Amino acid sequence: AVTTFSRCSGNTFAVVIHRFDWRLLLVYTHRWLGIAGGLLFVTWFVSGVVLMYAGMPNLSEHDRLQRLSPLDLGQVAITPAEAVARFSSFPQRFVISMVGERPVYRFPHLGKWTTVYADSGQVFNGLNRDQAIEVVRKFKPLMADPAHYDRYLVEADQWTIGAHAYRPLHRLNFSDPEGTHVYVSDRTGQAILETTAVSRRWAYAGAVLHWLYFTPFREHATLWLQSMIWLSILGCVMTLSGLVWGVSCVSFRGRAHLRSKGLPRSPYSGLMRWHHYAGLAFGCVTFTWILSGCLSLEPFSWHPGTAPSAEQRAAVAGAPYRLAGIGIDDLRGGVSAIAHSFAPRELEIVQFQGQMFLLARDGGTGRQQLVSIADEKPVPFARFPNDEVLLAAQRAMPSASVTEARWIDNYDAYYYDRSGMKPLPVLRAKYDDADATWLYFDPYRGAIARKEERLTRLNRWLYHGLHSLDFPFLYYRRPLWDFVVIGLSVGGLILSATTLLPAWRRVRRQAGRLINSTPNPSNN
Repeated sequence: AVTTFSRCSGNTFAVVIHRFDWRLLLVYTHRWLGIAGGLLFVTWFVSGVVLMYAGMPNLSEHDRLQRLSPLDLGQVAITPAEAVARFSSFPQRFVISMVGERPVYRFPHLGKWTTVYADSGQVFNGLNRDQAIEVVRKFKPLMADPAHYDRYLVEADQWTIGAHAYRPLHRLNFSDPEGTHVYVSDRTGQAILETTAVSRRWAYAGAVLHWLYFTPFREHATLWLQSMIWLSILGCVMTLSGLVWGVSCVSFRGRAHLRSKGLPRSPYSGLMRWHHYAGLAFGCVTFTWILSGCLSLEPFSWHPGTAPSAEQRAAVAGAPYRLAGIGIDDLRGGVSAIAHSFAPRELEIVQFQGQMFLLARDGGTGRQQLVSIADEKPVPFARFPNDEVLLAAQRAMPSASVTEARWIDNYDAYYYDRSGMKPLPVLRAKYDDADATWLYFDPYRGAIARKEERLTRLNRWLYHGLHSLDFPFLYYRRPLWDFVVIGLSVGGLILSATTLLPAWRRVRRQAGRLINSTPNPSNN
C-alpha cells in the first residue's frame, strides 16, 4: 500500500491507496477452489476412464426384439384409428406388438406410452405380479432359476431415471450368479431393462460417479442440472487461475543443467512441485475437459438441438401423420408378405411423402423391411429409392435450396456412432439458409436422422471433440485413442491427487488457528 498526506485547515488526513495485487487473487482463488474440489476432480478422472468402457446398464434394441413374441394379427378386431380415437391424440409414432398372446397397439400420449389391446380395444391397465413374472420368464427362457418379484416402482430407482415414459415398473430378480435384475413396464407390458451385478458395479464406478447420478440428487432435475453447471464453472475458474499462476511463477534461473536444457524451475517443493509440473503439462487439457463437460449440459441454451423441427418432419412425411384408412386387412397383408423373409416381432406405421408404410423388424437377425399399405399385393423392400429420398430432401426446407446432396457410406464428423449401429448409407443434404443447415436422411425409415446447424456443429467440437477426443483422425485408430485418453487422464489424476494431502494439512492448520484464536469463556 502507498500512503500520502495532505493538509487542510490545520488538520492532517491520511489517505491509504491500496494497489490491486492480482497474484494474491489468483493464488487464493486457485487454492481454496482446489481444496474444495480436489476430491471431486480425482473422482471425475478415475470415473472418466471407467466410462470409456462401461456406461449405464441398458437393454439393446437387438436383445429387446429378439425376446418379443412373433406377431399374430389373427385376433386383431379394431383399426389403429379406432385405438387412438378415445384419447383425442395425434401420435407421431404407432407400434404394433404382442403382450402375452394378445396383439396390442402402442403409441405415445401425454409424454408416456399408452397400450391398447388390438383384439378388444380395451386399454392395457398393467400387470399383476404373476403376469410380470410370466413376462420375465419368457424374456429369459433359458434361466434355470425362477424370477422373484422384488418391487413395484412408481418412482425411479438408480437405473431407471430416464424411463419416465415407461413407468410404473416391475422389478424382478433372479438368484443366478450374475445377479440379474429385469424391469418390466406397467405401461407396455414388455421388459425394458436388464442389469447384472457386474454392470451395476461398473456403472457406479463410471457413469454414476462421473455424472453425480445418485438417485436422490438426480430425481430433482433442476437442482441437479444447475449444480453440475455451477460446479463445472467453478472448476473452469480453478483450472484457469492455476494455469495462469503456474506459468507466471516458473523460473528458468537456477541450476546450470536446468538453464542448459531450458527447463522451468518450480518455487515449490514436495507434492506441490509435482502438482506444479503436472499443471504445466496437463492443465490445458484439464481446463478443456471441464469446459466441454459444462457445455454438455447446454448452459444458457446457446445452441439448438440436433432433432429435426416439426415442419421438417412434416415436409418429409408429406402430410400430417394419419392413421385413418388403415384397415385390419392392410396390417395382415403386410405381415403375410414379409413372413416369406422372416417372422416380424414388431411393426411400426411410418409415413413418407404422403404414403403409409409398415416397417417390420426381425428379432433374430436384426433385419427390417418395408411394405406399402396402399398396394393390393404388397412387395417388401429394404429401403426407399434414392431419387425419392432426394426429392424429400428438396421438400424438407422449401425456403432454402440444396447446395449439395451426397450419399455417404461411412460416418462423417457429425453423423457417427461409436457402436456402429446407426444405419448407412444416408443422404447428407446441405442448404443455403441463414443457419447453414445440414440434414441427414435415413432411407431405411424415410425420415430425417439428424439435423446440424452452424451452432450445433460448433458445439460438436467444443463438447464431443474436447471432451471425448473423438476426432476422426484419432478415434478410429484404436487403441491409439485409448492410450491417449488414458494417458491424459492419468496426468490429470496426478495433477488432482497431489493436492489432497497439502489441502488437508492447510485446512487442519486453519482450523487450529481458528480454535486457538477463539476466546475461552472459562478464562473470563
